[in-house]
Amino acid sequence: MSEQLSFMELREQICDVCHKMWQLGWVAANDGNVSARLEDGTFLATPTGMSKSFITPDKLVRIDADGNVLEGAPGLRPSSEIKMHLRCYQERPDVNSVLHAHPPTATGYAVAHKALDEYSMIETVIAIGSVPVTPYGTPSTYEVPEAIAPYLGEHDVVLLMNHGALAVGSDVITAYYRMETLELFAKISLTAHLLGGAKEISRENIDRLISMRAQYGVTGKHPGYKKYSGE
Repeated sequence: MSEQLSFMELREQICDVCHKMWQLGWVAANDGNVSARLEDGTFLATPTGMSKSFITPDKLVRIDADGNVLEGAPGLRPSSEIKMHLRCYQERPDVNSVLHAHPPTATGYAVAHKALDEYSMIETVIAIGSVPVTPYGTPSTYEVPEAIAPYLGEHDVVLLMNHGALAVGSDVITAYYRMETLELFAKISLTAHLLGGAKEISRENIDRLISMRAQYGVTGKHPGYKKYSGE
């Protein structure tokens, strides 16, 4: 989708997603960050130290593959967590947008070190499959990129241990939708747990649902049937 948008449209789309993240309570204060890959191999990124509710197109920064600022308002620079974004782009040529946030229920699973690996909701089985909790990494360091890298080959969404969540996509809206799907699934899973536990779909039907991804136009990676409980 990002290839079909003008530079200004893409900047406005990133800001729209930032505002939605804040309105939904996925971020507080200066939390979260969004980036997008441009056709020339550079990237647009949200600046550090700024609430997502205040982001406007002129406040986004353009950076190179090393995180160096190429264009942006004076004094603005990308989040130190941009290392995590750049690793996603490095590992996944099909990814053109990365979104990091702290959606409360999904982050609850991340701080409980509990993977969202129940195959109990049809839409989630098709869209993202199981969601692992990646190993702990200190924010702003290369520990986080190293921790998530092994999971990017199979997953478009991961939980960051004691931190939050990360979603990638072929464009900004796809990454946003995946984060939205994650948080709704986390809420439903928690409710099911309170009601005695989710009842999983049969393995045969899980495989059928996964095979229908192309029919529904779902892109990206999928782990297939994969459990993470007990790791």
